[in-house]
Amino acid sequence: TTSEDVIHDFFVPAFRIKADVVPGRYVSIWFHATKPGRYRLFCAEYCGTRHSGMIGEVVAMDPSEYQAWLSGGTEEGSLASAGAKLFQDLACNTCHRPDAQGRGPVLDGLFGKTVQLQSGATVTVDEAYIRESILHPTAQVASGFQPIMPTFQGIVSEEQLLELVEYVKSLKAPAQGQGQTR
Repeated sequence: TTSEDVIHDFFVPAFRIKADVVPGRYVSIWFHATKPGRYRLFCAEYCGTRHSGMIGEVVAMDPSEYQAWLSGGTEEGSLASAGAKLFQDLACNTCHRPDAQGRGPVLDGLFGKTVQLQSGATVTVDEAYIRESILHPTAQVASGFQPIMPTFQGIVSEEQLLELVEYVKSLKAPAQGQGQTR
């Protein structure tokens, strides 16, 4: 079984909140932490042999502390720099090369642009499109490219996904005179 075919139950005892997570359904919940801290979360529905390992924490921060965390604080510890390292570690740079010689689209300066898809439709490259392209790469393939990218669903964590998205967003278009050939 996978997390996609069993019922889970998101449970944060300190917030007195519990919500079923059902395969094939989008579930969202809201809560407001009244004070900063780290709060344990559990899966409260037996979901298989690794059920006991389904634990985590909710980190509630003061708004200013959250903004500093969100921006990555220093460049060295930013989400984008972590994403750059992950981009290399996962060998994404072998296909997504800045010199347009790779088998995938050039990502430099792509965020916010409109791209043509194989289907003939167009899409604006936003966070949702980048996320979908990482998790479901054959869903909306850019025109001129083959649907050869593997899925990273189940390979990258949610945090790593955010890092990759921030990295792609941080890539600037090449300077004038360094045009792309593709």
